[in-house]
Amino acid sequence: MNDHSVISFENVTVRFDDRFIFRNLNFSLESAEFVYLIGATGSGKSSFLKLIYRDLLPVEGRVHVAGINVTALKERMVPQLRRSLGIVFQDFQLLPDRNVYDNVAFALEVTGKKRSYIKQRALEVLSMVGLSHRRFDMPDDLSGGEQQRVVIARALANEPRLMLADEPTGNLDPEAAHSIMDIFRQINNRGMAVLMVTHNYDMVKRYPYRTVKIQDETIAEVGS
Repeated sequence: MNDHSVISFENVTVRFDDRFIFRNLNFSLESAEFVYLIGATGSGKSSFLKLIYRDLLPVEGRVHVAGINVTALKERMVPQLRRSLGIVFQDFQLLPDRNVYDNVAFALEVTGKKRSYIKQRALEVLSMVGLSHRRFDMPDDLSGGEQQRVVIARALANEPRLMLADEPTGNLDPEAAHSIMDIFRQINNRGMAVLMVTHNYDMVKRYPYRTVKIQDETIAEVGS
């Protein structure tokens, strides 16, 4: 792993029983880089992400994330790894009984931050996604696009080095999807690495970045 990589896969092999998901897979994501990850349903995109946040371990090879050797990481250190990542899923997974502000603040509370810092940081990231004026609203009061903005704010709360986005626009209408994409581009322009899993190839064409495809148990660059 070089000093500029936030993700590095080295000869990674993943197998479930007799079926190989990946075989000798190599990949790197550099600091401040934006990469799309594409591939057919069942090709292994979810498994790829699970390797990054250590919900899955390879049978061979090494995974480094944000300077951490994930494959050698002790179980008690996994929460520390995950705090160095911002993770955004397709389904919003907001706490339905807490308002917008409390959903974001919760991500900071579990790390033991001081109340004054929590308030400052929560309002800061809500402002970044254009929702500070909706901080007292409940998730059910928001549109799908607004809920996804809250999820992004929550993912940004702990100042991660890397943002993982798993089909973040999959449940949104085109207008909301483009607004979410604009936020990810702004995040990346501020220097944060972004890895986005997507099936939205129109979005990939409209906002071109490096694109890689999982196919035939490995990963390959996709030409422009």
